[in-house]
Amino acid sequence: MPSIFDSVTQQLSGANLSQLSQQIGADEATTSQALQAALPMLLGGMARNASSADGAASLGTALNDHRGGLMENLGGLLGNAESGPGAGILGHVFGQKRSTVEQGVGQATGLKQQQVGKLLMVLAPIVMAALARRQQSQQEQQVPVPGAPTPTSAAPTGLPDLLQREAQEAQQRAPTGLGGLLGMLDRDGDGNPLNDIGRMASGGGLGGLLGGR
Repeated sequence: MPSIFDSVTQQLSGANLSQLSQQIGADEATTSQALQAALPMLLGGMARNASSADGAASLGTALNDHRGGLMENLGGLLGNAESGPGAGILGHVFGQKRSTVEQGVGQATGLKQQQVGKLLMVLAPIVMAALARRQQSQQEQQVPVPGAPTPTSAAPTGLPDLLQREAQEAQQRAPTGLGGLLGMLDRDGDGNPLNDIGRMASGGGLGGLLGGR
């Protein structure tokens, strides 16, 4: 099964990319670049949220609301991002640091903060839908153990590991030209910006990660 990075970028290509570009007021190449810059940040924030039992349970419950056919029917969301659930998702993932994230993506791609904000509102529910699909597929592939409790949305099996793998994949797949943004996120210099991206969810100083804003 394709990674979430691949699933999302494939869905947001062609006519869908053209529509998204028109909505945010940017050319397609810049919009595509911004998508690929934002994906590791979104997945990294979600991975940090899921690293605690309560966070994983909350995220698992939220995924139930995103198991519909959004990935196959993006027209409404692409036409009016403000009407979708994107703002709420971004609030949970980034909290008060959302504007700083928007500034960081804008610095890396040349987009204005308002443009990045619209893009993130489209991207967040699509990532949730792709994650829900990926988790469901993973659960269906698991062989049930006789007598073992059935996994529920309140106790999602393997969600933290799944998100960590997907966040790392997104980081590796981001274009080379975006390495500057990811480098800024690697505040502790360990070569893995994901553990720094995760601090977005807990308010751990994202301003310092993205230029002290």
